[in-house]
Amino acid sequence: MSDRLDRARATGVLAVLRAPSPELALEASEAIIRGGVTGIEVTYSTPDAPAVIRELIARHGKTAYVGAGTVTTVEQTNAAADAGAEFLVSPGTLPDLTRAMLDTGRVVMTGAMTPTEVMGALEIGVDVVKIFPASLGGPSYLGALRGPFPDAPLMPTGGVSPDNLADWFAAGAVAVGAGGDLANGSSIKAQDWSDLEQRAQRFTAALSAVRA
Repeated sequence: MSDRLDRARATGVLAVLRAPSPELALEASEAIIRGGVTGIEVTYSTPDAPAVIRELIARHGKTAYVGAGTVTTVEQTNAAADAGAEFLVSPGTLPDLTRAMLDTGRVVMTGAMTPTEVMGALEIGVDVVKIFPASLGGPSYLGALRGPFPDAPLMPTGGVSPDNLADWFAAGAVAVGAGGDLANGSSIKAQDWSDLEQRAQRFTAALSAVRA
């Protein structure tokens, strides 16, 4: 596979972070990184996401793999790239937006669910096809997509937990995006950083077991 995907492959798990403020986003990211998950997707559901991305990169440099999620406009694309985001994630694949994302030179991950949508994303040239919401089909659906798309880099997002992490990778995931089971919204609002760190530790342990 492309060298562009080395960081995504090595990181394995991207925490899909949605926080009510930049400050809580940073605290949550720190807890998740302490727990061993170094992939942080700061979504545009978070206020001033580019500032959070810029600060995380300033703090952690290349030890963390930091990008932007829920990218839905060209303006967001450019702001995230200017902030130093290493990857850009969109929930869907709109041709004009996706091409603008690719023009930044960053790793581009865009959403698809059906075979037709996967074909469309691959045709435009995305680096990773984000299968979302992956909870609808589970690992067996991801495995079924491997039939017509054996070489496509697929990343399930939604429905990923430490308990089924091995199943996703066995089905052919290049990496996984983890939302509520990792970057839990209630824990972020409650500022329960210990809980987030423990969640990250469980993901880290599960990923280590997959790679053992």
